[in-house]
Amino acid sequence: MGRGGRVLLLAFVLFLTSHLTTPASAATKSCLLVLSDLTSWPALIAGVTNQYEQLYLFKEISAIGLQIDNSLFPDRLHKVQTTRSWEFLGLESGGEPKEWKYDAKFGEGVVIGNVDTGVSPTSQSFRDDGFGAPSGWRGKCDSGEDSTFHCNKKLIGARIFNAGIQVPNFLDQPVEGKQLNQTDLNSPRDYDGHGSHTLSTAGGGFVQGASAFGRGKGTAKGGSPRARVASYKACYTAGCSSLDILAAILAAVEDGVHVLSLSVGAPAADYVADLMAIGTLYAVHKGVAVVASAGNSGPQPGSVSNLAPWILTVGASTMDRDFAADVVFGNSTIKGRSLSASTLPVGQPYPMISGQNACAADQSIDNSTLCFPGSLDPAKVRGKIVVCTRGVNGRVEKGLVVKQAGGIGMVLCNDAGGVDIIADPHLLPAVHCSYSQCWDLFKHLQSTQFPVGYITAKDELGVKPAPVMADFSSRRPNTITPQILKPDVTAPGVDVIAAYSEEAPATDLPFEDRRVPYNMVSGTSMSCPHVAGVAGLIKAKHPDWSPAMIKSAIMTTAFTEANDEGQIRDETGAAATTFSYGSGHVNPVQALDPGLVYGTTPYDYANFLCSVRPTQTQNLIPLPLPLFVGANANPFQCSLGAYRPENLNYPSISAACLPGSGTTTVKRRVRNVGAGPWLQYNVTVVQPAAGVRITVQPGTLSFGKINEEKEFTVKLDVYDTAMAGHVFGSIEWSDGKHRVRSPVVATTKCG
Repeated sequence: MGRGGRVLLLAFVLFLTSHLTTPASAATKSCLLVLSDLTSWPALIAGVTNQYEQLYLFKEISAIGLQIDNSLFPDRLHKVQTTRSWEFLGLESGGEPKEWKYDAKFGEGVVIGNVDTGVSPTSQSFRDDGFGAPSGWRGKCDSGEDSTFHCNKKLIGARIFNAGIQVPNFLDQPVEGKQLNQTDLNSPRDYDGHGSHTLSTAGGGFVQGASAFGRGKGTAKGGSPRARVASYKACYTAGCSSLDILAAILAAVEDGVHVLSLSVGAPAADYVADLMAIGTLYAVHKGVAVVASAGNSGPQPGSVSNLAPWILTVGASTMDRDFAADVVFGNSTIKGRSLSASTLPVGQPYPMISGQNACAADQSIDNSTLCFPGSLDPAKVRGKIVVCTRGVNGRVEKGLVVKQAGGIGMVLCNDAGGVDIIADPHLLPAVHCSYSQCWDLFKHLQSTQFPVGYITAKDELGVKPAPVMADFSSRRPNTITPQILKPDVTAPGVDVIAAYSEEAPATDLPFEDRRVPYNMVSGTSMSCPHVAGVAGLIKAKHPDWSPAMIKSAIMTTAFTEANDEGQIRDETGAAATTFSYGSGHVNPVQALDPGLVYGTTPYDYANFLCSVRPTQTQNLIPLPLPLFVGANANPFQCSLGAYRPENLNYPSISAACLPGSGTTTVKRRVRNVGAGPWLQYNVTVVQPAAGVRITVQPGTLSFGKINEEKEFTVKLDVYDTAMAGHVFGSIEWSDGKHRVRSPVVATTKCG
């Protein structure tokens, strides 16, 4: 790491340790940290390898005689959070790549880094056909103790970070009871599947004929298929250490990545205690765009993670593809979903029986209704389709029970409390159906002496409505700084097909023995790399754009309307809000040409951090962060009281803690990146339904040249003193070609 980087990170730690104990009476004073020449300070990054010392950050600080409480930076357990998605996103139509190829060059020249569970180097998605030697790359391929692991001209880097996760007692509660595996620890290879899936979604190459268990067949590719990729393994089957994640982020920056994808997360924490927030701020300062997942703890309010405003935080939603399956019986057909590898032939009916009627002699009817292990009588089940009820044991496990008893197919019916139906990779022809649809089937089984039927399956495209917010996608509010709206956008994260590792079983089921090169997975871990791939395209077209400009382009061009011309819905069918999808659903084609961008600078972020409070118990203690030094090592001066967090030059607007009446003013600044020489943008305001009136001044912005900046103010007038909860509106700037939209959220509450 160069002198500037060492000064920057040391300044961060020095300032935090000095100000977390600052008396409240001193909080009104201007805080200035004078940075000395620290060229003799040991290089931090040099130790960030698989041999780096655990807690290396604190040991480096101790080397210069500074006493620091390790509890300020607690290590935390993080969890790791396709063939159709890019067409759904509008980058191709009927296989024609459009702007994807001609404007953004498929991400050519960009390097996308991925902090995850490693990578499968033999995957077809990472073949280097047609790639030359990378230029400007400073990274390496660290094979660890795996002599068979090799990089190439597509997969140009792989590194391992495992010191943090091996700290004694760190994994008292490992993810889902999984333990560390030495083979996994000492190789950059992916033994989980998660890392290969996310990295190929962001930057995997073109692979024809890819499918998951024979379904969704098509050409797999990442958002930036001509980008080069690098894997930073900091996550393992047992989880991820925040120390390892920090080390991986710092290494990726030094290696020269342009975009960093982080499909990991932990419960929200103050920025002072969040090593991932610290590392990503450094990355953004060095020009690396950072994209992270919002989390899979929805739909509970306040569940969203990765809250720092310099991170582009992504929620998850559906696309317009469905893995449909039908059950045909009598003169009826009921529809469900499945990812079964095979179906029963059409026109060849098979006997059907309910689990209730297939009960083994020594079992209860309750158990056989659920198709519980050992509950079915093979003599009654052999050669038949068995109808099982959802609950207690796993959905795929029920199919295994049917198969072991000699059944040839399964219909899985929701009970009265079940809502969602899931396309699972069953072990035999199977279909999952809703409770209401299954009523007709149960009536048929009861009224027919010898019921017969068959199961069919097909991939359906153009499904409406889409997108729909995934129920698991984490929601608002931002529990650390409610003045920053999170998540920022949503993207495809349901039933995403991408590369997988054949070192890992296809599912987490204990009886799973299948290995697949491509797999279908859901989660915000899948939506995050979609946006990272889009960021790669923007970087390829606009190599001089900052991370904030890339982020702004993605946010302000996002859409909120589904393909049925209605508003994006949530999992219940009700209209979703910005608390679910942020600015909207990512729109790659429009993001390549946004017209205007909110060019948030490092000094904007520093001022923002000056204005926030680390915890409620220290609500009088400011958290200034003089991270940013110029070429002459000029320190940043934090002027307390002169800045409010809602005034961060952010592409969305969230005004919390509004007074019960009166006016609150929010400032913003936009830069013209559209064609000139003369452009005029007019504003349109969508007012909240009640309680608050939005006014924008001026109502017109005129630009005479590229990169010219203009400021405007947004006034929020609370006219209903009884206003409770949140209200939503938006502002949109347009020159007739570009639409630059920012959602507005206002509340009199403070969280």
